[in-house]
Amino acid sequence: MKKLTTLALLLFVVLVGCDEKKSKGQRIVPSSSGNINELLVVADNLLWEDSVGESIRGILAAPVHGLSQDEPLFSISQMPTQVFSGFTTKNRTILKIEKGKAAGTKIAHDVFAKPQTVIVVSGQTDAEIIEQLETNADKIVDAFKKEEIKEKQRRINLSLFDSKPIEDKLGVSIKFPSVYRIATATDDFFWIRKDIQTGNMDLMIYEVPLDRIRKGDSAVIDIVRMRDSIGEKHIQGRLENTHMITEKAYAPYIFETIIDNKPTIETKGIWEVKNDFMSGPFINYAIEDEINKRYIVVEGYVFAPSINKRDYIFELESIIRSTTIK
Repeated sequence: MKKLTTLALLLFVVLVGCDEKKSKGQRIVPSSSGNINELLVVADNLLWEDSVGESIRGILAAPVHGLSQDEPLFSISQMPTQVFSGFTTKNRTILKIEKGKAAGTKIAHDVFAKPQTVIVVSGQTDAEIIEQLETNADKIVDAFKKEEIKEKQRRINLSLFDSKPIEDKLGVSIKFPSVYRIATATDDFFWIRKDIQTGNMDLMIYEVPLDRIRKGDSAVIDIVRMRDSIGEKHIQGRLENTHMITEKAYAPYIFETIIDNKPTIETKGIWEVKNDFMSGPFINYAIEDEINKRYIVVEGYVFAPSINKRDYIFELESIIRSTTIK
């Protein structure tokens, strides 16, 4: 009897809570679903199999910069518009193609579920749809990527490592899962590691003076020189007289971005171990800390031979983008 009373009370509280949300005009939507970096495209089969589909794949399944093998930005699945209903609408990232309507690209959030990003691209003809896709390609990719980073960070936050030692030494807060461990800690350098089935995922956090990295075309030269010196000092290889360096056969990609509302230089490339057969992708972020006249450098790299590395690098990027300077 007591259990029934408790159950009835719990049900009453839930119903009252729902009624209060309705009375306040809040729309109740279910939780979204889907693996990280998996994207649903809703488009008629004829569009998907023709030039519109080619344009979509060229944008959203383009190779990720800086990986040692070609891997797509997103893993795409497609379904025709007439079967897009019920559970399928709960995917976290959705691109919907609507032919026969005025040309446009609209980005909406939490339409069918939460969290969710839905992008609707429309046009009277295939040519108009393709023009919308190509004109807004960067905006579309950015919107989906931000949604996925937000979701990855939410999952990371479920079980966090206590990063207070990093904050105490470098004045930097960063959120990473408790499955990582600090392998090396000094006053100005931290090496953080996670074992995976085929290798490891690592982070490095350190600081350099602002004049260590010049602006403009010289930035990539300075970053390569900087990370090679850090590798020689801190990241030794398996064999004697071996250490991490930047792969010289592949020019790194360099971009400008923002982390913690601060100008940041983003570098993607391939690392290798000098005099040994080890290599993999890295992402390096030099965050400008003007107040303290320094760059905070946070780098992630992966060693995972013979398997795809996109999602490992994406996890490291999501961690790094949580960085805040105190």
